[in-house]
Amino acid sequence: MAAWKLASREWDAVDAFRFSTRDAREFRNALIILMSAAGESKANIAADLRCSVGTVDVMRKRYRQSGVEGLRRHSPPGRASRADEKFLNTLRMVLDTPPHDLGYGFSVWSAERLVQHLKNVTGIEFSSSHLRRLLKAEGFSFQRPKHTMKGKRDEAAYRHARRELEVLKKKPCGRMLARS
Repeated sequence: MAAWKLASREWDAVDAFRFSTRDAREFRNALIILMSAAGESKANIAADLRCSVGTVDVMRKRYRQSGVEGLRRHSPPGRASRADEKFLNTLRMVLDTPPHDLGYGFSVWSAERLVQHLKNVTGIEFSSSHLRRLLKAEGFSFQRPKHTMKGKRDEAAYRHARRELEVLKKKPCGRMLARS
């Protein structure tokens, strides 16, 4: 293959791109082009940048086809999330609805309950820890409920029982330990 050569303005454009990006892979891609133009072999570039020779070939090809734009990442890494906009809309709707209104016998959503309900409604299942991350990303606060009987009990009887318990705690026990 012919030697790689870059005109001065092309070198400057690739170098400017290299220092303007915050993405490590885009930085590496620009280095591949600059090192190629400096006369380095594919094997040396791959070894120095700890990438494959195939990556060097792909970046060279993309640069020839699209210039500096070919060095950019075109899509985020990994597969697309199953939590698409439809799922997130369903999640928001469910969180705005009390569980009693949906026919459940509990009044507070737990992560596990929410996972199960969303699986039944959308057919998509996430782990409870991943669902918590989704909730945080959507701006929801996920906390454990405080279980209290306040407002659900007879307060007068409760205060009376507490006073009785305090009296019982202060009385000495009927049995004494024998000393030897």
